[in-house]
Amino acid sequence: MTTALRLEKITPDNLDTALGIKVHPDQEHLVAPVVKSLAEAYVHPPDVAWPRLILDGDRAVGFLMGFLDIDFAGDGTGKDIRSGLWRLNIAAGEQGRGYGRFAVGAVAAEIRRRGGTRLTATWEPGDDGPERFYLGLGFRLTGETSGDETVGELEL
Repeated sequence: MTTALRLEKITPDNLDTALGIKVHPDQEHLVAPVVKSLAEAYVHPPDVAWPRLILDGDRAVGFLMGFLDIDFAGDGTGKDIRSGLWRLNIAAGEQGRGYGRFAVGAVAAEIRRRGGTRLTATWEPGDDGPERFYLGLGFRLTGETSGDETVGELEL
């Protein structure tokens, strides 16, 4: 990892690069591919989905998508508004270099910039899942699930 880490908005010029981000084949069951994330971003209001390409210099190393101020419970009451990390895809050959930590920090910074005080993330449970990564960053388990996924929160 270099000091030239940055996020870039997905544009027509870098779309193919973003779509080329692939996790290890044995992780494909843990995270949706970038193409699904971008389709989901497209069908949500632009102020909800926050998709970004992760670059180290000029090299694409990953993709993240944050969510901003959604009704997390989905019950229409608006009593449980949250922001957080929707997707994190670090390219197979780039894992273990701090890019995931950078991505979580970037989403946290965006949430803080918008006045938020916590970052919510969900992940597939299991020994082969990313739970150790998230807990190592300071996330705490909430005891909730979202679908079949574990819910964790990071106080900002």
